[in-house]
Amino acid sequence: MPSNLAMSAMNVAEICLWASLALLFWKKGYHSRFPATTSYLVLHAISAAFLLVVLRLQVTPWGQSQHLGMLYFFSYFAIYAASAILLSFICIEIFRSALAAFPGITKLAIVIFRWAAAVSVIVSLTSIPYTHRGIHILADVSYGLMRSVSVLELCLLAFLCLSMSALRMTVRDLAFGIALGFGVMSASDFILSSWISRVTSLTDPVEFIVESLILATLAMWVVYSVLPEPAAKPVLVAANSTIYRWNENA
Repeated sequence: MPSNLAMSAMNVAEICLWASLALLFWKKGYHSRFPATTSYLVLHAISAAFLLVVLRLQVTPWGQSQHLGMLYFFSYFAIYAASAILLSFICIEIFRSALAAFPGITKLAIVIFRWAAAVSVIVSLTSIPYTHRGIHILADVSYGLMRSVSVLELCLLAFLCLSMSALRMTVRDLAFGIALGFGVMSASDFILSSWISRVTSLTDPVEFIVESLILATLAMWVVYSVLPEPAAKPVLVAANSTIYRWNENA
């Protein structure tokens, strides 16, 4: 199969998976538990189809006369930046779901998390080399935002992996599945940002690796959405335990 045809097939499969996930989240009522995640799924279900159509039309004579290349550029990075903003809210709702048994710690931890996110964004944006000028600076800003959020996602995933036993969380929990998926996507974003200067076309091997990771993540989320979640186990802690005192003090 030619590489351009294979990439087109992967793009269509990605659109179908985004749309299927959005419908599953709405049908199963996950949109009330994870509103930011549902918004992220809807955004990508719509934007993936829109960007694919614009990408195919912008190489035609009509598309060139209508400057669809500029439309694709602005749309792509606007959606990329919006995704980074939504991901910060997704991290918070996953964090809140994982610590639901400790409301005091949850409130304090979310305040700390927001400050850490703000500092991460500031440091990331101030450390960008800004090698591009004019409208192309939008790419540097978007990649900077996504890198800062990707670090937060990986830290959140590490926290869940280390504290699963204490929180009585299993790998089948939807919150863990969402965090795991975004952790994989964060890794793919780091791969793409590290090799972006060497990518010469949409059929570059790096693009296939990133697209494969995205499809694998979406397929995993479909499985998590279809399979029933295990019953939540009560978190029982002794009244004289450290975490109980932290929760009460918080």
